[in-house]
Amino acid sequence: MIVVPYERLGASTLRAVVEEFVLREGTDYGDQTISLDTKVTQVERQLQRGEVVITYDESLETCTLMRERDYRSWLQKKP
Repeated sequence: MIVVPYERLGASTLRAVVEEFVLREGTDYGDQTISLDTKVTQVERQLQRGEVVITYDESLETCTLMRERDYRSWLQKKP
């Protein structure tokens, strides 16, 4: 698994990756309804701050987002 710098993705590709992740994650916000655009913007800001990274699994040919600290932890456990 490798990190794909979000800056290397075109705007529409980045948006599609983040949207797919947000829709897949299915989060419960209680009584609040949060729009897809707001959720996408929140994730994009996390990417910009370095809190979240885009990862690509070469063997599965898939990408996902994960917290940067979780990625670092995964790297340390990797044989």
